[in-house]
Amino acid sequence: MGFSTKAVHAGIEPDPTTGSLMTPVHLTSTYYQEELGVNKGYEYARVSNPTRTALEKNIAALEGGKEGLAFGSGMAAISALFHLLKTGDHVVVSRNVYGGTYRIGKLVLNNYGLDFDFVDTTNLKNISAAIKPATKMVFIETPTNPTMEITDLEGVANICRKHGVISIVDNTFATPYLQTPIELGIDIVLHSATKYLNGHSDMLGGLIVVNRPDLNEQLRFIQKSVGAILSPFEAWMCLRGIKTLPLRMDRHCSNAMEVAKFLVKQKQVKSVNYPGLTSHPQYRLAKKQMRGFGGMISFDLGSAEKAKMFLKRVRLCALAESLGGVETLISHPATMTHASVPPDQRKKTGVTDGLVRISVGIEDVEDIIADLKQAL
Repeated sequence: MGFSTKAVHAGIEPDPTTGSLMTPVHLTSTYYQEELGVNKGYEYARVSNPTRTALEKNIAALEGGKEGLAFGSGMAAISALFHLLKTGDHVVVSRNVYGGTYRIGKLVLNNYGLDFDFVDTTNLKNISAAIKPATKMVFIETPTNPTMEITDLEGVANICRKHGVISIVDNTFATPYLQTPIELGIDIVLHSATKYLNGHSDMLGGLIVVNRPDLNEQLRFIQKSVGAILSPFEAWMCLRGIKTLPLRMDRHCSNAMEVAKFLVKQKQVKSVNYPGLTSHPQYRLAKKQMRGFGGMISFDLGSAEKAKMFLKRVRLCALAESLGGVETLISHPATMTHASVPPDQRKKTGVTDGLVRISVGIEDVEDIIADLKQAL
């Protein structure tokens, strides 16, 4: 099946009781058992739920993996992945990851004896150099949040296999419609389902797709034990959103390209980060491993004062956290998504005080550009 067909049908079966084409929302905490040890595959809702199962099968099919797991938020999914580790283990992470990933690594899990190094993964030599005997995991974002750096996924997978470490990719920005890391040899893919997969800014969720039975078994145990699961209603909402993912992503990509072209011509804008621009340092790599360049752009206005003034003036573009919704959202990473990252670290990674991030929506692109123009 093609991607759009999978988005609509993968993991979805007509309800055996009523024939309903849409997956029902199974609002139950427990399940009837005919006798001890005899059930219909479900025992307790923290362990599994039919609506959640449908979503897990759907995302696994879209990512080309063997199993999917659904969690209550993107951070719950990331936390579950780090639960694969033990005290003394070391993780290599892309230097530009989402601020929440930095926060849980450096400000939470460091306290429990886990060691995190944040490196520039656009250069594969930096990954190899950072790996040491205690390294158990390499965690990549590509494109990164918010400076849109691109990492060679096939190269990462080869390095991780050579050293016997788990490779993980946060695929939230690209979605499986634009990029399928598992096909390039990556072990685990994760998503904040809150973003593009749902696409309507009305639910929270996190998804993991694995390509190894041993990792699936470990993560299932963690999911059951920790209990940060996705509710049936949130799972249903995400399934509904995924059905239109290809249509939305095509519009996000085309709109973002037009916005990026507009921004590079503006004298008030110092620099623009968008992998679809030929001026992007990893443009050729992005074109090779992605099927489109996505809807995320960041651009530098030169100072915190100019960024604040610009953000106060936008009207159509909503100043708000999050991304990936049908509406255009705009934010200031230094004080919003990446506020937990120390200022010196932010500066090293290009998250300046003048940097603005825009999640380009599916509105008429002329209206988005008109709003940016008047605000500039």
